Amino acid sequence: MQKSLSERDKAVIWHPYTQMQTAPDPIGIVRGEGALLFDENGNSYLDATSSWWVNIHGHAHPYITEKIAEQAAKLHHVIFAGYTHEPAVELAEKLLPVLPGSQQKLFYSDNGSTAVEVALKMTIQYWQNKGQVKTRILAFRNAYHGDTFGAMSVSARSVFTRAFDEYLFDVTFLDIPAPDNLEALKAAVDTHAADTAAFIFEPLVQGSGGMVMYDAACFDALLQHCRAQGILLIADEVMTGFGRTGSNFAMEQVQTPPDMITLSKGLTGGTIAMGITTCTNEIYNAFLSTDKLKTLFHGHSYTANPLTCAIALASLELFLQPTCRQDRERINARHRAFAVELAYHADVKNVRSLGTILAFEIETGEADSYTNDLAGFLFKFFREKRIMLRPLGNTLYILPPYCITDEQLTEVYDSIYEMLAQYQEQWS
Repeated sequence: MQKSLSERDKAVIWHPYTQMQTAPDPIGIVRGEGALLFDENGNSYLDATSSWWVNIHGHAHPYITEKIAEQAAKLHHVIFAGYTHEPAVELAEKLLPVLPGSQQKLFYSDNGSTAVEVALKMTIQYWQNKGQVKTRILAFRNAYHGDTFGAMSVSARSVFTRAFDEYLFDVTFLDIPAPDNLEALKAAVDTHAADTAAFIFEPLVQGSGGMVMYDAACFDALLQHCRAQGILLIADEVMTGFGRTGSNFAMEQVQTPPDMITLSKGLTGGTIAMGITTCTNEIYNAFLSTDKLKTLFHGHSYTANPLTCAIALASLELFLQPTCRQDRERINARHRAFAVELAYHADVKNVRSLGTILAFEIETGEADSYTNDLAGFLFKFFREKRIMLRPLGNTLYILPPYCITDEQLTEVYDSIYEMLAQYQEQWS
């Protein structure tokens, strides 16, 4: 008898963020359409977290599929050192003008973590090239910027980094800004300003840290203070970019422009991995020299892959259409209405929404954390309901593709109420 995808997978594959000894068998997915994914037995699954936050237009979008085919007939790949191609140039030409601030140069890489690595390397070498000793990096506590070593270094010391903490470089961590700590944060910045190279942050929402949302006005005041101290600002918009927080990019909701932006996830509409790091001409110009040692020595074999660039162009075109904004506004309105209702539930706390993101914690009597024991119950419940909601411990969030229908959103909301009822019976 022919083995299932799930059975074949177990024999050969090691999955991310998964304790392989205790995890349930993976579900074999064979196709997607809109907000739905279908398994090898024909069952549909409602993707309410955009397949790790990457899918913004829906699965197997016909326009993106068309553009993949067009590019595949022309050029699959070419080395990007000493050569270029139309999709890479056109994507840079069209993306840079819609980014916040004065982003004037674009550097391609492979994913969100590598986009962050590039930004950190640019930052550190920028000061070296200018003959100044500035090596300190500021970041927020509870941050998550990726799983490569530089990205882990500027992330919170947590379950994600614990095995590697002694290998990570030191970073000065700040609390997220609020009216009652803003002046203390400014004073902390002043203490370290002389040797600080940059401040890296997830604007407005800390994703993997638990969908922590914070005040835009206080955040902007902190950014302005850092800017006044000559500290470079790196906006990690890997998760928040391309409409997740309501605006096209989260940094549009503050007045202080970033010096650099990192992008991935929604960049290609959830199709093929790509990373981008953008910067101002001020950063770029510090690397122009007859001295070869001032070159940015960084690259990836698949840098600016033509297929991926063509996909990102198609996704950007779809994203900038009025219908995409209307869908995001519709989801935002539905989330806000649901949040008001959900806040009255006895086992729910800290209900919050921003743009297409809704999140809350379930009261367990334990600390709110990624390792909270409730995660197993939540994962099992929604898997059986065939709704793809992946909890962050006892934090549950909805972050759907923009094509999700009102009926599908209602299905997600109703399933959460069902989960809470079962939770009261089994856990409370």
